[in-house]
Amino acid sequence: MDDRVALITGGAKGIGRGIALDLAARHWKIAFCYRTSEVEAKATALAITERGGQAFPIRCDVSDPDAAKEFAARVEKEWGRIDVLINGAGPYHRINLFEETVEGWTEMFDGNLHPIFYLAQAVAPGMKARKTGRIINFSMANADQMISQPDVTAHYIAKAGVLILTRTLAKLLAPHGITVNAVSPGFIDSGSAPPAELGAMTKRIPAGYIGTVDDTVAAVRYLLSDEARYVNGANIQISGGWGI
Repeated sequence: MDDRVALITGGAKGIGRGIALDLAARHWKIAFCYRTSEVEAKATALAITERGGQAFPIRCDVSDPDAAKEFAARVEKEWGRIDVLINGAGPYHRINLFEETVEGWTEMFDGNLHPIFYLAQAVAPGMKARKTGRIINFSMANADQMISQPDVTAHYIAKAGVLILTRTLAKLLAPHGITVNAVSPGFIDSGSAPPAELGAMTKRIPAGYIGTVDDTVAAVRYLLSDEARYVNGANIQISGGWGI
């Protein structure tokens, strides 16, 4: 796995950062994008180099199709290839459906679903030419349940769409030696949710505790390994049994 190139969206902090640092320990070249987290991006880039990897942080809004494609093009120009695409960016907000705005509704799809389509189109030609590649998309633990979500409706629909898109990409790209899988975290202590909210959810998690970034990183590490070469179109839930 040494000296490979990964492109990570949302890699400046949280789970994306954890994945980047894990890959850095195996001397990967890691390009990651951020929109507003410049301080975190600089700290993550430094941590990547300290662990033996190479970092290429880029400010980019991947909800913009042209910007997303330019991001991938810059990475390929810099390092000559993209071996792995990890779609980790996934903004969300809580608001009742009947109080949601058109802008807020659109933002959830633009941020969670559409970039996967844009970036898959951008990286697929190179992966197909090399007959190898891995794409990992982030959904959410109960997105496959198709249950009502009055306060996160658009986000939930977008994350369900991620699963459908993952399976479609897997079928299209499998003949070219490329795997496409989804990782669906439940409640993970990644810094994105208030501690009080996480603590309140503990009693609803069958395992009895909140997951860590390392739990999610371990699943990604497996999907990128040679042992997972025949795993394609899968959805791995990292939730301690919540959401099933």
